[in-house]
Amino acid sequence: MKIGLQVSYFSWPDAPASIGPTFGRIAQDAEGAGLSSLWVMDHFFQISMVGPPELDMLEGYTALAFAAGLTSRIQLGTLVTGVTHRHPGLLVKTVTSLDVLSGGRAWLGIGAAWNEEEHLGLGVPYPALKERFERLEETLQIAHRMFAGDESPFHGRHYQLERPLNVPAPVSRPHPPIMVGGSGERKTLRMVAQYADACNIFDMGPEAVRAKYDVIDRHCADVGRDPAEIERTVIARMPLARRGQGAAASGEDTMSVAQAVDKLGALAEIGTDAVLFGLPDAHQPQVFELVAELVEQVGASATDAG
Repeated sequence: MKIGLQVSYFSWPDAPASIGPTFGRIAQDAEGAGLSSLWVMDHFFQISMVGPPELDMLEGYTALAFAAGLTSRIQLGTLVTGVTHRHPGLLVKTVTSLDVLSGGRAWLGIGAAWNEEEHLGLGVPYPALKERFERLEETLQIAHRMFAGDESPFHGRHYQLERPLNVPAPVSRPHPPIMVGGSGERKTLRMVAQYADACNIFDMGPEAVRAKYDVIDRHCADVGRDPAEIERTVIARMPLARRGQGAAASGEDTMSVAQAVDKLGALAEIGTDAVLFGLPDAHQPQVFELVAELVEQVGASATDAG
């Protein structure tokens, strides 16, 4: 199983001056601990599940470009970009640029968008849910075309691109992996089956996550796709501590490395390929000693299982 880190909180002591050095060190520590990927949210205001909107929030692709310059191996992506946040042609160009400059480490993570507050606050149009899904599907179609170098005009219901030129081409082959985030069974998971290289499901417990994988399998059968082509990822919170049952700085109950290994094992048993986890104390360098232990133990477990 692969393990990635999502950073969703930036209001560290002495922010904003501390944000750059702290986030840069987190990126380097995540790579040094053996994590496979680093993710940031694509939001412009902090989201209510984490804190009030006034908390610090970085623009996602600027943050990833900064991290790319400080690392050499770890993969980089947004978890996930709201389809309404950027015009699709510019979004594909942005992800391609990140891929080229990072040596082929970029992902395109995308979803239908949901945070109306930041749209209204910054003057970004926020259409009804039906239209957002229509825009998501057109954006996925445009991404496949542009990543493949297809410059032919695209005329959709919501987007018209006369020459979707994308030069330089991505370094990743066949293209930067596309992740569709969300668990809606009728629309989101169908688009996973039809267009995506990976899904991302919230940690609802192994049985509920397995049910979502089953839906993906059925959609794959409908569109004639091998479901093994789709990487199955879960986003989870894992507040690591040397001994579990305490409290992280965020107030969350902590878990030991052994408890985290058990959690990952339960998700692996249902076919999860990667867990992307939030670490509330990521600004504290010592926590990455535990992350390294987790990576080592999960790697050993995977080897033993093989």
